[in-house]
Amino acid sequence: MNWDWEKLRENQKKYEQKQGGGGPGMPTPPQMDDLLNKFKGFKFTGIFFVGLISLALLVGVSTVFTIGRSEVGVIQRFGKYDRLAQPGLNFKMPAGIEKVTKVNVRQVETEEFGFKTYNGGGSYRGSAESSRQEASLMLTGDLNVAIVPWIVQYRRSDPRAYLFHVKDVRSLLRHMSEATMRIVVGDRSINEVISSRAEIASAAKEMLQKEMDNAQAGISIVNIEMKKTNVPEPVQASFNEVNQAIQEKEQTIYKAREEYNKAIPLARGEAKRLIKDAEGYAIDRVNRSQGDAAKFKSIYDEYVQAKDVTRKRMYLESMLEVLPKLENKYIIDSDQKNLLPFVNMGAKLSGQTLQKGE
Repeated sequence: MNWDWEKLRENQKKYEQKQGGGGPGMPTPPQMDDLLNKFKGFKFTGIFFVGLISLALLVGVSTVFTIGRSEVGVIQRFGKYDRLAQPGLNFKMPAGIEKVTKVNVRQVETEEFGFKTYNGGGSYRGSAESSRQEASLMLTGDLNVAIVPWIVQYRRSDPRAYLFHVKDVRSLLRHMSEATMRIVVGDRSINEVISSRAEIASAAKEMLQKEMDNAQAGISIVNIEMKKTNVPEPVQASFNEVNQAIQEKEQTIYKAREEYNKAIPLARGEAKRLIKDAEGYAIDRVNRSQGDAAKFKSIYDEYVQAKDVTRKRMYLESMLEVLPKLENKYIIDSDQKNLLPFVNMGAKLSGQTLQKGE
């Protein structure tokens, strides 16, 4: 508002004339009453009120903010880290003084290597075709080339480190993940890379987490999942033939071991049985010989004491064993001299037997 100095001078002159003091050339500053009268005459327009309300709303919106349940707010004062805001309703200083950045600390992010995933809209995540092939093409410990696709799942565990310690955390994660996987795969053969995917994923996860901690990237590796590992397409046929030959070799070895396990134990069992039979036969022969010797000795002792009685007893015992085994028995007088009557005695007896049977 501009002051009307001409009118002020006229008022000053009138005031001096009334008071009788003050000469010309000595201006007097406006009094408080005059200023109040001036402001009373001033009229506020609608644009002024709209601007005032807009300014108040802008200050209120930039001061009050809300943090979600899975988020953490990182507050910066004049660009420098100041504090963390927890989930819920929070307050800060107006825009230009403090700034809040919301970081999701619970959501699990995914980075894919060596392949791409299509979504419902037809687009895909992942890098370009050439870089994906380069990331998945690796040299194994036995100097074979393998295509190794995998997935890295992570979440933001330290919001402050995630925002301020590393400029591009995602790029760092991709490069370190690729380097880590190449180290782990380079220490193993092609067969181990194909068959031991869980072991490789566990080793890569542990190594990658150490690298992220050393870089203070503020992320935590949740899981590394290995996809189907294979060899490049130009050598796929040859590799399959080699695997088939290896499988046939292992199958032949398995069959040979199966036959070996059947024949060798059987032969060993038969050998042990023969040895036991021989040992039993030897023991039996020795026991029988010892028994016969003891029997002969006892008979000899009886014979020495009574020769006639022992001889007769031995004769009778022998006859008891021999006579029952004979079919026809003939008793001949010891004084008989002529043998003719005894010729064809058996035929005559058999004929008489037939006649009796008739």
